[in-house]
Amino acid sequence: MRAQDDGDPQLAEFGYTQRLDRSIGRFASFAAGISYISILTGTFQLFYFGFGAGGPAYVWSWPMVFAGQLMVALCFAELAARYPVAGSLYNWTKRLGSTTTSWLAGWVMLTASVVTLAATALAYQITLPQLWSGFQVVGDGTGTYDVAVNAVLLGGLLILATTLVNAFGVRLMSRINSAGVFIELVAAVLIIVVLAVAVTRGPQDVLTDTGGRGEGQSLGYLGAFLVAALASGYVMYGFDTASSLGEETKDPGRTAPRAILRAVTASFVLGGLILLFALMAAPDLTDPQLSSSSGGLQYVLLSVAGTGLGKAFLVCIVVAVTVCVLAVQTATIRMAFAMARDNALPFSAQLARVDPKRRTPVVPAVVIGLLAIGVLVLNVRQPQVFTALTSIAVVMIYLAYLLVTGPMLVARLRGRWPLPERPGRFSLGRWGLPVNVLAVLWGAGMALNLAWPRREVYNATGEPQWYLQWAAFVFIGAIIASGLAWFLLRQRKRTGVLPEHAVVVDTAPPPTPA
Repeated sequence: MRAQDDGDPQLAEFGYTQRLDRSIGRFASFAAGISYISILTGTFQLFYFGFGAGGPAYVWSWPMVFAGQLMVALCFAELAARYPVAGSLYNWTKRLGSTTTSWLAGWVMLTASVVTLAATALAYQITLPQLWSGFQVVGDGTGTYDVAVNAVLLGGLLILATTLVNAFGVRLMSRINSAGVFIELVAAVLIIVVLAVAVTRGPQDVLTDTGGRGEGQSLGYLGAFLVAALASGYVMYGFDTASSLGEETKDPGRTAPRAILRAVTASFVLGGLILLFALMAAPDLTDPQLSSSSGGLQYVLLSVAGTGLGKAFLVCIVVAVTVCVLAVQTATIRMAFAMARDNALPFSAQLARVDPKRRTPVVPAVVIGLLAIGVLVLNVRQPQVFTALTSIAVVMIYLAYLLVTGPMLVARLRGRWPLPERPGRFSLGRWGLPVNVLAVLWGAGMALNLAWPRREVYNATGEPQWYLQWAAFVFIGAIIASGLAWFLLRQRKRTGVLPEHAVVVDTAPPPTPA
């Protein structure tokens, strides 16, 4: 009995036949991971929050988060080397834990990614009006809801564009994404150079300056720093996107692990240098513009580089935001597709259908785009609700990662890991257990820090509301409970690879030698 598959033979081990377009090369795989992290999106979108909470010394959170996420990335690289399959987290957990655990990992990641897609699209509002006032289409920006409504408009148009690109096929997506990442990397290096030339203070003046944060708090600066660390924690994830495109990547068992590790490392180096040199070059570290959502890192760059060059860099940031949203949606589509072909979602047959011409799942692209735009609408008159949802989405992604590293650690402790190594594939070897332990401890600690009911994160504006302050526990509990109820009571016994995606088995005996 011989399984037939025109892609990586490991796909047949999951019972799937090749349906997607295997055309992504090494750079495109790396670009998928780094565009999801997108340092020019995350650092410029969240600098004001980190600086406002922790002062200049908040920059220490960047290497801290990198060290923790590197442990997770190393575990993911080892899994990607063995299981380069779409919907990576979902399918990895199928091999490491129970069917229910696997479904939960996919469900948590899928719902979080839809919110993340909407939240990332809002980054247009932070940059475009600073580039040209004409991008403030709704009012002049001074009205109560001008900024919120305009953000929804710009973000909705961006998601519409990325939906069309994803529906057209992975080749167009990877070309646009690779070009955008190339521009982002070049721009990041140039921004570092411009900021480095303009430094006015030494690194010691930045790394030891708390800006008076934490004074009067029970935990002192530690409490302020833990809040500020969220700004870095919100950025450095999504590197698993490279592995989620495994069925569309050439030689994925070797390409995807390298792409994961290169993406997280390059993001750390470039993003860290941008943050450090920006703080060293800022004209005045006490300027309230640094902790304002309308100023932040963009304000520093415009002040240092001048209006002309600064706006050229802002254009590059817009490009980075665009490909970041494209990558987030691409990864979300693959998760929905992977779960649907196992009949693990409502309307699975439709969601798992692959367009025969473009060899891409079109229906998930449209559905996810519409859902993300629907989430965006929440931002119109309830921005504090949307802020809470954005934070919750990141918590859920860290939990989804834990639902991989946790079962992986259990498998190691029970002697079911590592599996027999494949020649030339990435492996942690004897370092696997300590790295896995650190990945679990980091993920649990960071998820708790992200979910902690701080008013400055979940109820920063308006009257105190308990349901906002405890939103992470309430919302995540509701999502998990409702999802598990549907799966356990209705769908678990119906799951299984849909016939159109099941591996084709050749039962004919081999030809008899002449």
